[in-house]
Amino acid sequence: MIKELNSYVALRKTYMSTLGNKKVELFDMGAGVSGEPTAEENVQVASSMSNQELVDAGMKRMDETDQAIERSKQVVEQTLEVGTQTAANLKGQTDQMGRVVNHLDTIQFSIKKASQLVKEIGRQVATDKCIMMFLFLIVCGVVAIIIVKIVHPNNKDIRDIPGLAPPAQSRKLLYLRNQEYMGK
Repeated sequence: MIKELNSYVALRKTYMSTLGNKKVELFDMGAGVSGEPTAEENVQVASSMSNQELVDAGMKRMDETDQAIERSKQVVEQTLEVGTQTAANLKGQTDQMGRVVNHLDTIQFSIKKASQLVKEIGRQVATDKCIMMFLFLIVCGVVAIIIVKIVHPNNKDIRDIPGLAPPAQSRKLLYLRNQEYMGK
């Protein structure tokens, strides 16, 4: 009988320590958070409660946990909705940025083309100016020779320009010669 009593006491101690551990686990979840009781206070409260009160407290705690989980699910759903909207907005912005990049590439290509065109026009203008300057110098030379021939018609150092009429006195002589030649 003493053996059975010792075995019952040992079993009771084991059961109580197991029950105490379960109580600590049950009430230890909120420990450390300001305003909530610590694990030791929870164990003291739990030891003073009956089994039904413990079950009710556990059920209440589970209901609170379920409500917290539901709120968390709602927050997750809202977060997913916001994420989906953000993703759609980012996709739209990415597409818009792609169009902007394409426009910038087109503008850059147009600027390069315009720059090449300006360079080409500059070369053509420079070439045209050189040709015009050369023609201007030729015309000035011819005009200078004509002026010198008119001013000094008997100057033999200056050659006659082909196709240009001889000075007035020579023309008169030619006219007279032609008259004599025709008259004969």
